[in-house]
Amino acid sequence: MAQSRARQPAGPGSTVPLSLSSLSIAAAVIGLAAFWYDSMRVREAANRIAQSTCSRQGLQFLDGTVSLSGLRPRLAAGGLRLERTYVFDYTVDGVLRASGFIIMLGRRMQHVGVSGEQ
Repeated sequence: MAQSRARQPAGPGSTVPLSLSSLSIAAAVIGLAAFWYDSMRVREAANRIAQSTCSRQGLQFLDGTVSLSGLRPRLAAGGLRLERTYVFDYTVDGVLRASGFIIMLGRRMQHVGVSGEQ
C-alpha cells in the first residue's frame, strides 16, 4: 500500500526552489537599480564639475543642475564603459543664456566645455 504524503506548508527555515524566470526577473531588477544608482552618482559629479567650472571662470551657473543629453557604450582602456554627455546653462552677464557640456566616461570627467573655450 502506497502512502501519499501531504505537502507541508513552507515555514521559516525551509527553502523554496526558484524558477529561472524568477531569477531572471530578480537579476533584471537588481541590474536596473544598480544602473540607476550609478547614474545618480555620475550626475551628481557632473553637477559639481559644472558648478566649479562656472565658479572658476566667473560665470553664473543657471538652474543649478545638469541634464543628460547623451548616453552610449564606449570601449575604453579599462573595458566597456558608459559615456554620458550632460549639458548645463550659464550666463556671463546675467541676461544671455549659453550652454556648456560635460562628457563623463564611467565616473570620470573626459571633457568640459563652455562657449569661447571650445
